[in-house]
Amino acid sequence: MREMQSWIQSLEDEDITFIKKFVLSSGSLKEIADLYGVTYPTVRLRLDRLIQKIRISDDAESDGYISVIKKLALDERISVDAARILIAEYKKNTRGEV
Repeated sequence: MREMQSWIQSLEDEDITFIKKFVLSSGSLKEIADLYGVTYPTVRLRLDRLIQKIRISDDAESDGYISVIKKLALDERISVDAARILIAEYKKNTRGEV
């Protein structure tokens, strides 16, 4: 059996379920909104966040620490502003600057 792609492994079960429903509805965001009982913009936001999770996970050039910070921000566990500050400080310190 082929090894599962790392981007799939990085997703939570609810993300996989969302993707399955999205595919089965032929990509209809309106249908997904009806299934979940939410508005179209809510589904669009969820899809955008899912796309960002996949990009972060799939980004081979991305530093592991930076990926973790971005994922925390996407999961709303830290603010986007805090993520930007942490990433900027990390980049500054990894270049030997103080």
